[in-house]
Amino acid sequence: MKPVRVAQVAPNIFPTPPDLSGGTERIVHDLSKALESLGVCVTLFAPSDSRCDIARIGGLPSLQALEERHGRVPSSIPQVLEAVQMEELRSRLSDFDIIHCHGEFFHAALLGERRRHSLTTIHWRVDELDRALFFAAFPDLPVAGISQSQLGRIPVSNRAGVVHHGLDETRYRLGAGEGGYAAFVGRMTDQKQPDAAIRIARAAGLPIRLAGAVDVGNPTYFDEKVAPLLGDAAVFVGPVDDRGKQALLGSAAALLFPIDWPEPFGLVMIEAMACGTPVIAFDRGSVPEIVENGVTGFVVRDEAEAAAALKRAADLDRAAIRTRFEARFTARRMAEDYLRLYRTLLDA
Repeated sequence: MKPVRVAQVAPNIFPTPPDLSGGTERIVHDLSKALESLGVCVTLFAPSDSRCDIARIGGLPSLQALEERHGRVPSSIPQVLEAVQMEELRSRLSDFDIIHCHGEFFHAALLGERRRHSLTTIHWRVDELDRALFFAAFPDLPVAGISQSQLGRIPVSNRAGVVHHGLDETRYRLGAGEGGYAAFVGRMTDQKQPDAAIRIARAAGLPIRLAGAVDVGNPTYFDEKVAPLLGDAAVFVGPVDDRGKQALLGSAAALLFPIDWPEPFGLVMIEAMACGTPVIAFDRGSVPEIVENGVTGFVVRDEAEAAAALKRAADLDRAAIRTRFEARFTARRMAEDYLRLYRTLLDA
């Protein structure tokens, strides 16, 4: 059978793969590598500072690299980066059977009649006005949900199926959970509620370590809501790379995920599971699809239930949690699911 030729179009905010922040770029990288292992011919459209061994096209650096080089940059830079990337893609459209886009909006207009042989994965919420206008204008754009929860908010005409995220199964390993603390990993913002995580750990009598970046879209939240709660029992360690996540999550008694928004997936949940670490998460968005209650963690309704669940986290089998990660959330499983969608689109 002739190999499927796929363009993977990554965002331009961070390099692919990212160093610290950049969950979407991490998924695009792991998906591309896993697709190659399945015999798919992959070309990655990504910033020039990306460090990967995948055939890559992209003449401009990421927004992150430009900010590191120039300091503050004009707010229009992301649009410039996307426009240049779309031109690089436009000139090569005939080279690919499927164009798989992980960006925002512009690609839908560029693709034109090729939309039927494209796939869009949206790595953000889809329940706001911008998406409503977008979907109404492009009802023939196939969109893959990253959870059933997200797909349910996408118009029926756009729905191509659901593919849960997956990770390179060698990135993280089973940890012993010997640290005696709870962990939080995520943006310091009201959507993720790190302040709630601190209160939950305190109510359960455990210290907590928090990792993540201060959200550029909500910069005062950390100073006003999180910083006043920090101390010896609640330590903020800042952004962490893969090695830092392994150390933090592998030794944690549990990951706290007290979200306050319709989480479309929640990558850190499966990163924790890859370390064998139970996940205690609020029952919102994709959480009930990802966390198997009583097996890989606990799905709870509020802070009181979360504190009670945290006290029970040690009852869960960490090796079994890792096994469930390997069964459900590897990059290979993700690639196999996407390849089935590609073939369905091509057959149609």
